[in-house]
Amino acid sequence: MEPDQWYDINGVWTGSATFLQDGRIAVLYTGSTNESVQVQNLAFPEDPQDALLRKWVKYSGNPVLTPPTGILSTDFRDPTTAWLGADGLWRLGIGSKVSRNGIAIIYSSSDFVNWTMQDHYLHEAEDTGMWECLDFYPISKNGSSSGLDTSVYGDDVKHVLKSSMDDSKLDFYVIGTYDYENYTFTPDNTEVDLGNGLRYDYGKFYASKTFYDGNKGRRILWGWINESDSMQDDIEKGWACVQALPRQIWFDHLTESNLIQWPIDEVMDLRRSKISMRHTLLEGGSVMEIPRSSGAQWDIELTFENPISNHGHLDHMLDTDEPYFCGAGSAAKQGYYGPFGLLVLASDGLQEQTAVYFYITTLNGKPAAVACNDQSRSTMASDVDKASYGFFVPVLETEKTLSLRVIVDHSIVETFAQGGRVCITSRVYPTLALDENAKLFVFNNGTMPITLQQLDAWQMSKVYMHPYATVQ
Repeated sequence: MEPDQWYDINGVWTGSATFLQDGRIAVLYTGSTNESVQVQNLAFPEDPQDALLRKWVKYSGNPVLTPPTGILSTDFRDPTTAWLGADGLWRLGIGSKVSRNGIAIIYSSSDFVNWTMQDHYLHEAEDTGMWECLDFYPISKNGSSSGLDTSVYGDDVKHVLKSSMDDSKLDFYVIGTYDYENYTFTPDNTEVDLGNGLRYDYGKFYASKTFYDGNKGRRILWGWINESDSMQDDIEKGWACVQALPRQIWFDHLTESNLIQWPIDEVMDLRRSKISMRHTLLEGGSVMEIPRSSGAQWDIELTFENPISNHGHLDHMLDTDEPYFCGAGSAAKQGYYGPFGLLVLASDGLQEQTAVYFYITTLNGKPAAVACNDQSRSTMASDVDKASYGFFVPVLETEKTLSLRVIVDHSIVETFAQGGRVCITSRVYPTLALDENAKLFVFNNGTMPITLQQLDAWQMSKVYMHPYATVQ
């Protein structure tokens, strides 16, 4: 859809698709008008039989929603996928703000064309600024990785409310309860809300949205990885920004506090030759090159012993003054247990390297694991992001190992810690560690030895882009 009407001439922006009860599909999207007012518009496929839905017809009555009283003309955008309520009405959320409070405005409709604003918000959080790319969907309480259609509700269901924070450019989510009679959302933990709680990803990951894949019964998350190089660099390389790998997403019934994110199964179809390591002791201060690991496209899974569960009380051995955070150059900090992990996109002399690792520290007086991506030595180039990103990883007392899955694609490093409880995405700019000049290493910068129990790494093939007609 191109910006070719007065109601979207300054931009066809974020929207969402919804399957209607009669089987049709409709898209509601934000348009920026000829006066830069944000409005919501409706479109339908020109040919519903076209499997790719390549052409769309904009509704003649657009816009179907305009900013309500009290909402600024530039603070009204990004409608969610709609869900069908118990009363038979469609409902959807739109991101906005009132003063400094982020809000999700909720609307209802019987025909998907005429919408009525509810007299209350779906949710509101103080001092969080503008909410954009809003998302709202159900998850199963039983921990099944299967997804749910957006309209599912009931006692065995929780809901996720997600917002991209315009001020910080970070994606936060909160798990809670949707009151499907009063159409309000309440976080499970009211002290941990949007803007100060959990994030989908602790690295370069923004403007994400999910959809329900009814064919395979799963919910899939797409996210955007932005750049930190210059506009001139982008012009010279001919592209800027990419989508992260699609992730399947579900409720973690073990911790009961977070979501699990994991690359969709189709990613494994790209795996080719495999290298492995087993039961390797990494002494303190050691760095070990992984044999036959040349290349810049990898899918790597590795597990380490968990010092927290395997070594009892560690209080006397850990940094107890303050928690450890993933600062620039943090992979070089020497602790008792950690940093230990993986060096990816590493050049021969390790002038360039992106470190992905665990560090055992304390949180609220107890031993805790932190996962980090350290970009401080990822490139010899200047004026690009060399920060480190990460967060505390939920680890149960019964879990004897710490696990990482790291997917490397030339300049993208996506990390999934402890089965996908914490995710970290890096966009790096190597100048030496390119193609076959990039290698993999395992390392342990802690003073205590750590056992690498298992490592499997698959070289990844390129995606074959083929005309759709050839696979019908």
